[in-house]
Amino acid sequence: MRVFVLNKNRQPLDPCRPARARILLSTGKAKVYRRYPFTIILTEEIIDPVTHDHRIKIDPGAKTSGFAIFQGERVVWGAELIHRGFQIRDSLTSRRQLRRSRRNRKTRYRKPRFLNRTRPKGWLAPSLMSRVQNIETWTKKLIKLCPVAGISQELVKFDTQKLENPEISGIEYQQGTLYGYELREYLLEKWNRKCAYCGTTGTQLEIEHIKPKSKGGSDRVSNLAIACHPCNQAKSNQDIELFLSNKPSILKRILSKAKRPLADAACVNSTRWKLYHDLKSTGLPVEVGSGGLTKFNRCRQNLPKTHWLDAANVGKVETLIIEVTNPLIITAKGHGTRQICRTNKYGFPTRHCSRIKFHKGFQTGDIVRAVVTKGKKIGTYVGRVATRKSGSFNISTKSGLVEGISHKYCQFIHRKDGYAYTT
Repeated sequence: MRVFVLNKNRQPLDPCRPARARILLSTGKAKVYRRYPFTIILTEEIIDPVTHDHRIKIDPGAKTSGFAIFQGERVVWGAELIHRGFQIRDSLTSRRQLRRSRRNRKTRYRKPRFLNRTRPKGWLAPSLMSRVQNIETWTKKLIKLCPVAGISQELVKFDTQKLENPEISGIEYQQGTLYGYELREYLLEKWNRKCAYCGTTGTQLEIEHIKPKSKGGSDRVSNLAIACHPCNQAKSNQDIELFLSNKPSILKRILSKAKRPLADAACVNSTRWKLYHDLKSTGLPVEVGSGGLTKFNRCRQNLPKTHWLDAANVGKVETLIIEVTNPLIITAKGHGTRQICRTNKYGFPTRHCSRIKFHKGFQTGDIVRAVVTKGKKIGTYVGRVATRKSGSFNISTKSGLVEGISHKYCQFIHRKDGYAYTT
């Protein structure tokens, strides 16, 4: 990927290639400003610099969101942001269960509060709001590091009007180029990209009518499934109850799932307008597109399906020149917890948490490099650190957790910002 460049007054300049950044650093004309994303700052100010317009493209997702930065037709930077929404949901559920348990057994507890809190207009659950805030945080970061002139967002995962009523705007809308992509992409995600009848993957999948059209079945999404060619031919125009008469468990699963909405799509649909208005508040023009259009652009370019490439194909795309080979993987970790008393699974207090955040100059969540020169753990370890008062730290690396590393061997790479990074 290209390297972000800042003027001496921290004005964003055009990103440069890694070779150019190495020359600037080795000659002393620039210094490292930030490790993630890698950014350099010039030591001498450029007066009236010439910059080009860049565009941030965003593909929001329930678990992972994609980012791509365009300069003309070139994709110069890419990243994938892994959310922690489901972790937040589980933590809130655990907290609610522990409080309820303490009230029931009449021990120390927090009294329930009733009718003293109102939800503001546009309120979203914390697990959903975290996804919006993660994307908003990184959009604002990138605007400070790159001369961005516009934003593109995938506003809707699927065009539900095209799915529910193909004839909403006449025959041109029904037979439009994107209709098949909207419908097929929805069904692929709904049935986990495997045959609904035999579960096979890695083969060509076809759209199948659960209730045959010859027997009164409709083209509504709730009557459609994805099947491999052999299963589609074997079923033909049989009723599904007859076709799966010897497989009652599969029959029950298909009938229950046919009308069930997508949980991940529901998350995206719940947050899309909140995200859109937050992006508009940056003052930059925001272009929107649908998931079907994104897939149409990606398939036309013969690109593999990844989150950051999906982001690169959001909105109107003619041709793409991909310069990125290894996108930055960003994982949301949060900023810790205010809980000062840890409990066991029954809700009883077991240990105390120190209110002091810094130990030996380090804070839990900092990214460090530890070069151990003696002892049983000789080697180099890079990752997020968990600090202790004793000075014996744990480091989470790519290969796993390394325990008992002395603070004397640790050097800063990146200060804690609530995210972990992988290149």
